[in-house]
Amino acid sequence: MRTFYIYTNQTKDGNGEITRYIRDYLNLKGCLCSSSVDEKVEGMIVLGGDGTMLRAARKYVSYHIPMIGVNLGTLGYLAEVDREEIGPALDSLIANQYEIESRMMLSGFPVVSGVNGNPQIALNDIVINRKGALHVINFNIYVNGRLLSTYNADGMIVSTPTGSTAYNLSAGGPIVEPRARLILMTPVCSHTLVNNRTIILAEDDVIDIEIGKYKSGERREVEVSFDGRCPVSLNEGDKVRIIRSDKVIKIIKLSEGSFLDTLRKKMRI
Repeated sequence: MRTFYIYTNQTKDGNGEITRYIRDYLNLKGCLCSSSVDEKVEGMIVLGGDGTMLRAARKYVSYHIPMIGVNLGTLGYLAEVDREEIGPALDSLIANQYEIESRMMLSGFPVVSGVNGNPQIALNDIVINRKGALHVINFNIYVNGRLLSTYNADGMIVSTPTGSTAYNLSAGGPIVEPRARLILMTPVCSHTLVNNRTIILAEDDVIDIEIGKYKSGERREVEVSFDGRCPVSLNEGDKVRIIRSDKVIKIIKLSEGSFLDTLRKKMRI
């Protein structure tokens, strides 16, 4: 790679010190740092944390540019390069010593009061949860047009394998190899002793999550979000259709270690 674009989380690199260091380093090696994203950009360097990687992925997915994250946050599972590793990581990129992984994404289609909302995409997860006062949400779950089950829960997480180490993990869901092609559905604090486990679905399954009936005279606040962004309010009878997106994100991997090695390092297990 010789042409790069640097996407910086300004709150994590407020004075621009790390951004300038990377730009100067690449320029010294004869590389170009583009001021905009276009077809000439070969790689995107994302400075921040996992949240910054998710924002960059959603914003630039249509450009099909491989991305690598520099972790300026805490855990940084998606952003695999730590501060002290920046120099060697840049050398590897310049020398083309890397692999590129394709990560599946999800598309979500809210239907509110019978009207189709704007479709959204997510690299990690699509989450339906409560807002405002504490209350239980009634979910009707359909897969490929057939009723799978009903849930009374605080929320519902539909995640990709990449997102399995995010909210899904916190809710007790399984960790999945991020290159896998499947969809995880995990209830949040399910109010039952039976339907409280993650369900693993095929990548081509069509999932419809419908907000069930409220109690008479009761009003509840529910919303769906996509990688924690673009919230859409839902009410009784509204639904969200979730499918595998036709878009994928290309993630640059530098380390020769396996997914389990990375997991051990980041999660300290």
